[in-house]
Amino acid sequence: MKESIEYKVFQFFNYVFLALLTFVTLYPMWHVLIGSISDGQALMTNRGLLFFPIGQANLDAYRSVSTNPNILIGYQNTLFILIVGVPLQVILTSLGAYVLSRKTFGLRNPFMFFVSFTMFFAGGMIPLYLVVRDLGLINNLMSVVFPFAVSAYNLIIMRTSFLAIPVSLEESARMDGASHFTIYSRIVMPLSKAVIAVMVLYYGVGIWNGWFWASVFIRSREVFPLQLILREILILNDLSTMTQGSANDDAAFLSEGIRYATIIVSTLPILTVYPFLQKYFAKGVMIGAIKG
Repeated sequence: MKESIEYKVFQFFNYVFLALLTFVTLYPMWHVLIGSISDGQALMTNRGLLFFPIGQANLDAYRSVSTNPNILIGYQNTLFILIVGVPLQVILTSLGAYVLSRKTFGLRNPFMFFVSFTMFFAGGMIPLYLVVRDLGLINNLMSVVFPFAVSAYNLIIMRTSFLAIPVSLEESARMDGASHFTIYSRIVMPLSKAVIAVMVLYYGVGIWNGWFWASVFIRSREVFPLQLILREILILNDLSTMTQGSANDDAAFLSEGIRYATIIVSTLPILTVYPFLQKYFAKGVMIGAIKG
């Protein structure tokens, strides 16, 4: 089919727009990556865009980050929260979604009202802090896990996904004597791998990027997650633990690269995991948005 001039013009501007959008999306990460391996002194004097390393490329900033005990402690604490928090959050969310998706459960509509209500109205920061304090979780890593174990938004997505599973499967399982736990563990969950992958991604990214509630509940540096360490470096400009033993000028030059290297180190795990979950992402979200 012969393309019209209007269509060709539209395609041209469409490609130009997409190219600009791709550049705007990817360039910040490229800028940070190039800055992390550039010479510190040249980096401090640079005020333009970065496409290639300036000065003599080196890995000094990454050496400082990898040997910094605070970064290692932050990684350790964040990985602990991920390993404990994500499975707990997915299990509790799926259990709640399963109950609320059963048409035989007479109180599912009132419970759904209360779940939805929490999305718009919450008790606030002070009541939550008092609850966490009374539970003895202040300065404890579980303070950023237990209070946020179930997200109402994620629960609704999983519930809608469970509703899409044919009722005939449950009925045939019941005829064979299956209990609710058997149906949940052997039928519903295996058929919901896509939405489970989405939940893992949602909860995992939320934990990895979360810093606010950790700053409210945690005071001891030994319990700081990685994002609190990153906040000190980028916002509070505290690089003393990474530049110890360096001359003042060398420390100032090195600090520029350290900021960039810390960003790369802190985002690399998410960038590594995301491609493996991306194929489930669109499918899982669409399943949870079809009906309900």
